[in-house]
Amino acid sequence: MVDLEPYRRELLLHCYRMLGSLTDAEDALQETMVAAWRGLEGFEGRSSLRTWLYRIATNQCLNARRRRPPEPVPPFTPPEPTRRGEVTWLQPYPDALLDVADSEPGPEARYHAREAVELAFVVALQHLPPRQTATLVLRDVLGFSATEVAAMLDTGETAVKGMLQRARATLGSPREPRRSSPAEEEVTRRFAESFTAGDVDGVVALLTDDAWLAMPPAPHEYVGPAAIAEFLRVSTAWRGERPLVLTPTRANTQPAFACRIDGNPAGLLVLTVTGDRVSAITRFLDGPLTLPQQLRLVSVRSPK
Repeated sequence: MVDLEPYRRELLLHCYRMLGSLTDAEDALQETMVAAWRGLEGFEGRSSLRTWLYRIATNQCLNARRRRPPEPVPPFTPPEPTRRGEVTWLQPYPDALLDVADSEPGPEARYHAREAVELAFVVALQHLPPRQTATLVLRDVLGFSATEVAAMLDTGETAVKGMLQRARATLGSPREPRRSSPAEEEVTRRFAESFTAGDVDGVVALLTDDAWLAMPPAPHEYVGPAAIAEFLRVSTAWRGERPLVLTPTRANTQPAFACRIDGNPAGLLVLTVTGDRVSAITRFLDGPLTLPQQLRLVSVRSPK
């Protein structure tokens, strides 16, 4: 009896990288497992079971239609955004699901597993053509050979090489992944204190000069401390005296907070910390109780 369950978590992460949405990734994983069970009798063992499953999962993702959620109506009139983001389907990925994600990457891998789930990397993948995304993830993250990737995508090795070159040119060179540090913990603590107190100046003092704020599924994005401050002042005035509670957690290997206003779920904040400053704030407007099931059922409080 072939057991497919050991591959479930790493396939879920693969689908998430491809699609940028945990909801869509769960759907693609379900379709993958159904297709695999139906096709087991025809599996001839010409490749490993893992490679065969990744071929099914990759093609399920290539065939999936990205769900562009409706733009939410804010409870207040926000200032004019600096720009409008395109990847409004982006969702966070809880760190608790990363504990057994990805088997050892093959020798072709160029990206660290931690870097390859950070929000900036996942967003960058969404801007690539789908087959370039698949090629880069399979080759540079998971380390499959060009021959294996060509078979997965039903194309030639020359085509795989070309797609990989174009994807690498767009994304640039890999870098060392961010890791938790005393500096990150300190800036995260100070951010939480200022944010919950409605101290906009305190939050802005922690930002880099090129910091930005995004709010999926809303397309509004604010770039630079001044634009972020203008938005925070409006949203803080709307909250008024209602208490805001931030519960520490982690998502996409980054520090995060589950938010509650006056006891009600109010989204998830994910911070990108660069050195001793915050370079990005991603405010997922769906509360923890309405995010995908995998996130809802996992307790991911930071250790004290």
